[in-house]
Amino acid sequence: MRTDTFVKGKEYEAHDLLRLRALPPMSDVPAWLTCVFADAPYTVVRRAEAPPGFVAAGFRGPSRAQRYGTFVALDSIVSACSPEHLRDRPLSPERRALGAFQALAALTRHGWLDALTWGPTGSVGFELATGHPVVSDASDLDLLIRMPTPLPRVTARTLRAHLFTVEAALGVRIDTQLETPAGGVALSEWADHKPRVMVRSRGGPSLVADPWSISQAHNGAQP
Repeated sequence: MRTDTFVKGKEYEAHDLLRLRALPPMSDVPAWLTCVFADAPYTVVRRAEAPPGFVAAGFRGPSRAQRYGTFVALDSIVSACSPEHLRDRPLSPERRALGAFQALAALTRHGWLDALTWGPTGSVGFELATGHPVVSDASDLDLLIRMPTPLPRVTARTLRAHLFTVEAALGVRIDTQLETPAGGVALSEWADHKPRVMVRSRGGPSLVADPWSISQAHNGAQP
């Protein structure tokens, strides 16, 4: 289990992976969670308001239906890792052969995202961070692109076209989210030139015209 390259002492953001000392106290722990945590004592930061001294986090089980959200005490966190620090983690040849990992390698090889800060989330990010095999033949590749400044729509469409090329070649769905000052925005929505897009923030989902607008970022749509 990997612990060597994790960094502690940062402000935790959505999709960061946290290694914990123990499961937080919970009155309704599902049976699968105890087993999963024993194999990989990690959780992922989710978008929700947390009480002082805590961070909102979620646990994942073997199936898509097995998800559990809770709050984790900051002093129970051993270490943390962001998606952008996971791209170059080594894999065994048999794991590299899976479609989602091939898609990640293709994006790195083509260099379309080189000018951006980005990394894998979802099952790919979890496996790269923890070393615990959770990616399957049917897994998508989930990506996070940090976008603190506005992304022109034409650039978004070009980027989406590049991703479609990899999807078509490998038969792997790539779900890409832009991390903006207002919160998470799907690249596909922003590229579609919609007048308003769905932003997912700690305060919940909302429709905004400009996720880089200071007024909108500070009116209930914060990451």
